Amino acid sequence: MAERFEIVEKALIRMLDEKKYVTLRDILVTMNPSDIAQMFSGLNEERIPLMFRLLTKEQAAETFVEMDPDAQELLIRGFSDSELKAVVDELYVDDAVELVEEMPANVVKRILKQTDPEMRSSINMILRYPENSAGSIMTTEYVSLRPSMTVDEAILRIRRQGVDKETIYTCYVTDENKGLIGLVTVKDLLLAEDGDTPIQDLMITNLISVTAQTDQEEVAKMLSKYNFLALPVVDGENRMVGIVTFDDAMDVMIDEATEDMELMSGLMPSEKSYIKSTPIDLFRNRIPWLLLLMVSATFTGLIITAFEDALAAQVALTAFIPMLMDTGGNSGSQASVTVIRSISLGELKSSDLLKVIRKELCTAVLCGVTLAAACFCKIMLVDRLMMGQAEVTALVAAVVCMALGITVVMAKMVGCTLPILAKALNFDPAVMASPFITTIVDALSLLAFFTLAKVILKI
Repeated sequence: MAERFEIVEKALIRMLDEKKYVTLRDILVTMNPSDIAQMFSGLNEERIPLMFRLLTKEQAAETFVEMDPDAQELLIRGFSDSELKAVVDELYVDDAVELVEEMPANVVKRILKQTDPEMRSSINMILRYPENSAGSIMTTEYVSLRPSMTVDEAILRIRRQGVDKETIYTCYVTDENKGLIGLVTVKDLLLAEDGDTPIQDLMITNLISVTAQTDQEEVAKMLSKYNFLALPVVDGENRMVGIVTFDDAMDVMIDEATEDMELMSGLMPSEKSYIKSTPIDLFRNRIPWLLLLMVSATFTGLIITAFEDALAAQVALTAFIPMLMDTGGNSGSQASVTVIRSISLGELKSSDLLKVIRKELCTAVLCGVTLAAACFCKIMLVDRLMMGQAEVTALVAAVVCMALGITVVMAKMVGCTLPILAKALNFDPAVMASPFITTIVDALSLLAFFTLAKVILKI
């Protein structure tokens, strides 16, 4: 699929360079706006405005929404006032809000100047809601019906108002004060046996809604859980203020997943894509965690220094330090990633801490015993017999294997508890992931290793 798209893209660019505008326009009309926007991302700045002007009015607006902010700003600066108004008028309110949030102040002033008063009021209202809340991602464009309406009257209203609404499949039934009292789907209306049936006889009254202050990630989870196309947003008095559609929820889930992956990898969250990021941007995102982890690794160095005499007396122990630290880090990462995913999916709560500890403890013991047994065989066969290291005795192997088993248990306990504790303290559990846990486990594994060595080997 990617190869075919690349071939089409090259052909369209060639047509543009050869000024075959009529043929190019005929092909663009058949393409999806998302594909056109993707193609624009590979064009130079001179070609983008020219190709954009070949799109139809509706297609231009849909493509504009899918484009990255840099390309949008480039087009806006090149638009005449009439061209800008034509695009803005075709935007849904939530898309217009997102555009305003991405643009610099001077561009925002020009955008708002070309919007009609009603949309400008809706944009300003949404911008007042807290960032990452349901109110900040909702749209005010929805179909509202009255309970006293008949099916025929409702269908007529949908036909008149639905053109400018983001979704018309789910219609919300409200009273004269915009109080939410029910919902009805277009399917219900079309399948109604009698056109004179009142909406109140068809509507569903057992509704699930969110407030404008609800966290956007929670809204996305609810849409996924209940398979809704949209979720009503109400104020403190249960009055409709907007809806959150599933496409906006998908964007939230993608952004949250990306942020979690960055935190779990020891990166500061970034709003720019990798291609758009400069080396300075990447440096700023990476250096804080690297500095923190480097400083925290000081504890590991202090532990090794404290047991310097033990290492000098039994040099063979040094060779097993990397294995212990790597195994501990891997074990902790396994537990943390599993728990973090369960928390993000809503499967785990802070109250489940003891259940998680019991489950991970059993798993850790099984993994620790298995790894210790395998490690003992490896040390005796490879290190002692095949490599001829006489100083690696059975007692040394026993110390290493015992330390390995203890390390696995400690690592999994740390890995499973820290994300849950972070969640209980209202921190992002993803912060307590691989880099952070590995640093803690490294120090604990060395401490256990050297303590056992001193006690058992008498060094």
